[in-house]
Amino acid sequence: MLMKNKVAQAVIIAGLSSQGFALELGDFNGTQFSVGGYIKAEGVFNNPDESRSTFESSASQSRLNFTTSRQEGDHKLKGFIEGDFRGASSVFRLRHATLTVDHLTVGQTWTGQFYANAPFDTEMINFYGTGIGTVSGNGAVVRPDLVAHYAKGGLRLTAQDPLYSHANLPDLIAGYTHRTAEGHAYNVTLTGRDVDTTPSDTNDSESKFGAALSLAAKLKFGDTSVSVSGFSGTGAAIYAGWGYNGAAGTAGSAELDSNGDLLTITGFSAGIGHKVNDKLRANLRYGQVSTDASSLADDTLTITTANMIYTYLPGLDIGVELRDQSAATNGAASGSIVTRPAGQQVEIMAMYKF
Repeated sequence: MLMKNKVAQAVIIAGLSSQGFALELGDFNGTQFSVGGYIKAEGVFNNPDESRSTFESSASQSRLNFTTSRQEGDHKLKGFIEGDFRGASSVFRLRHATLTVDHLTVGQTWTGQFYANAPFDTEMINFYGTGIGTVSGNGAVVRPDLVAHYAKGGLRLTAQDPLYSHANLPDLIAGYTHRTAEGHAYNVTLTGRDVDTTPSDTNDSESKFGAALSLAAKLKFGDTSVSVSGFSGTGAAIYAGWGYNGAAGTAGSAELDSNGDLLTITGFSAGIGHKVNDKLRANLRYGQVSTDASSLADDTLTITTANMIYTYLPGLDIGVELRDQSAATNGAASGSIVTRPAGQQVEIMAMYKF
């Protein structure tokens, strides 16, 4: 009963408080409970190449998560659920809901493509990273309804809900990460998925299998880190955030050229991060992704990102980020501030993590 009261109090406090809090719920019958998340306020100045400038702001990125963990004999069990307010009209929405038993995780969570690049990328303020230029560059689905990860040592094997509804098998990802004593990390990942080759014909379910190879590395040199990545292959536009003219969607047409063949998507990124002192850090990043469809007038997307982040108090970051991208990319919700037109942006933010 005491634990139930604590959980109820945590939910009430989370719903009413406009400031961050830290709450360890403690241990109950051998299970540890905890609550975490962050509160973030952001404002974005948009300077599009082909329309008027605007300013938009939101606190809807703020999120709350709840974790349980316990040891059962030789097995470790963990449950994790997280939501934020990025749903329609800032309604609380589900981000993650996973169960982990030892090395196996199942539920709604990050794709295998995300793990191929995000841990090795340069830090960005942009909510809709991971970064353009990688195989996980903010594509149509970054947290599928069902994902199964098996991770042990440096190996990660993933099967996830296929983005083609008539697929004969799940979307598949296999990756390996090597970390050195000096702090360097290297990753190689192979992705594959069934792609609809007749998207305009709802009665036809013909498909082809597309595969892409991704390489990523993060090198540590004292207070400076250097990140590089590259990928190339077919069937990857839907995860890389780039299809015809920047339209990242689940339609098979985003993966096909004018002849109905699978597009080859190629991308790379490079970035540098530097810890100026104990409170200030700075990051610079460039990303590019393109197709082999010469018939397209706009077949390459480039984006440059620069930011500075200042830790004003422990857990409280204040930051500013400048972005310049060559073509439009789509956010997850129409009208959201994450819909990015070609042009420049300046984002300011304050984030309190708890």
